[in-house]
Amino acid sequence: MRGRLGGTSARAAQGHPRRGGHFFIRAKIWVVSANTRPTGQPSQTYDSAFLKACRREPVPHTPVWFMRQAGRSLPEYRKLREGTQMLESCMRPDLVTEITLQPVRRHKVDAAIFFSDIVVPLKAIGVDLDIKPGIGPVVAQPIRRREDLAQLRDLTPEDVSYVTEAIGMLTGELGSTPLIGFAGAPFTLASYLVEGGPSKNHEHTKALMYGDPELWADLLDRLAEITSAFLKVQIEAGASAVQLFDSWVGALAPADYRRSVMPASAKVLESVASYGVPRIHFGVGTGELLGLMGEAGADVMGVDYRVSLDEAVRRVGPGKALQGNLDPAVLFSTPEAVEAKTDEVLAAAAGLEGHVFNLGHGVLPTTDPDALTRLVDYVHTKTAR
Repeated sequence: MRGRLGGTSARAAQGHPRRGGHFFIRAKIWVVSANTRPTGQPSQTYDSAFLKACRREPVPHTPVWFMRQAGRSLPEYRKLREGTQMLESCMRPDLVTEITLQPVRRHKVDAAIFFSDIVVPLKAIGVDLDIKPGIGPVVAQPIRRREDLAQLRDLTPEDVSYVTEAIGMLTGELGSTPLIGFAGAPFTLASYLVEGGPSKNHEHTKALMYGDPELWADLLDRLAEITSAFLKVQIEAGASAVQLFDSWVGALAPADYRRSVMPASAKVLESVASYGVPRIHFGVGTGELLGLMGEAGADVMGVDYRVSLDEAVRRVGPGKALQGNLDPAVLFSTPEAVEAKTDEVLAAAAGLEGHVFNLGHGVLPTTDPDALTRLVDYVHTKTAR
């Protein structure tokens, strides 16, 4: 891998005129504020429609990107990934760069999302896990006792040097298109670690949360530190925004979320507040948690397809942009039906302070890529100011 990339990391570390210096300037710019134009050299992405919407500023059109836009729905992705395991793909800057760029080229979306997986930082610190095709992340030694916490050491930038390298390559290619970094939220990571893999009922997770609240708090706090470090690496390398995914937190009641989960998520979001990049927070089945998740500190709340955006803004309250929320299954219908359902989403978003159009969950693997391309064009045309 290093030979094929030709020593990119070394050039960046020495202040490569396109990448190394670019990192330094961007990091210094964003420390000021995402809502105030920085002084000095302007960021290439600052005036993008996506970042303006995140800051709740007027936009030339409603920006669009899709969760899982870089992935199995694209034939070029499937061809590139042939013979390469998921985690290996996430650790090769050449593959990460190409996969991240594919949907930007094809769909003309307003933002790229870094190709990775939420378990990458856990793998990087030595947790024995793998992503099994058709199953998902599988952990060899689930965490269910205090001594199991020894698996979770601190994450350092050196552990994920391939992330820094890939983002350096991407920011050079993307130009004015923002790059979104991301990480898994502490609860969702904890669920994988405690269950040993994906779970429908999260019985081991809830048993630990209710039965040993002190161990649970220590587990989530340690995961918050790891997640914070992972997001900081991405921002300092050049990511223009970050999204915190809490995929499984919709399994909790509001009181349990507030008591046992919200402090750790808030810690993560606060840890990157000083960078000034927009922070997006998203979970699945979280309609009853939207207000509390908003209180955790995000600038943009992601909304799944189960709650309309006009209702979501009532639950979240003022002062935040919303992201969402077309049902991804709609894309399997006729173009006319897709447009009609898109109109409903845009109508519900008409009174929002800021709106980023997205699906209410990730792109489904068998989605027709042309349907996504048409959707981007339709939203751009329909909302042109």
